This record gives sequence, structure tokens and C-alpha cells, in this order.
Amino acid sequence: MMFESPGSDTIKVVDFGTSTHFDNDTKLKKFLGTYEYLAPEVYSGRYDEKCDLWSIGCIIYVILTGNLPFEGEDIE
Repeated sequence: MMFESPGSDTIKVVDFGTSTHFDNDTKLKKFLGTYEYLAPEVYSGRYDEKCDLWSIGCIIYVILTGNLPFEGEDIE
């Protein structure tokens, strides 16, 4: 997320380099994203648009608390 311009109060969501179009009957398979914000379904290799809601929740948690929502030794 970025401010629209210096001194602006408008925030824009950016970086759609990994975005894709899909239909409701297709599950996505590529392992893309930032590890700290990935939904568990992404790790299983079969996910849909609902994983974006998980990521948004993680981002909001970081904004509100200044901490990541989960801790761990590694991603496996």
C-alpha cells in the first residue's frame, strides 16, 4: 500500500504482478506471496480467492499491533 502522492491521505493498493483471472471452479496452484501473510491453503497448493482475505487480515493485524500474527521457527 502506498499514499497516492506526497502529503495525500489517499492510500492505494499496488503491486499486482502476481495477480490472475480465474473462475469459481478452478483452484490456483502456484506458491506466490510473502510467507508471513500466506493462507494455509496456499501451502497445500490448492486455493482460491479466499486466501486474499486471510492475507488482508494479517496485514491489518500488523498495522494495528506492529507485530506479525504468527511466530515460528520456519515455514515447513
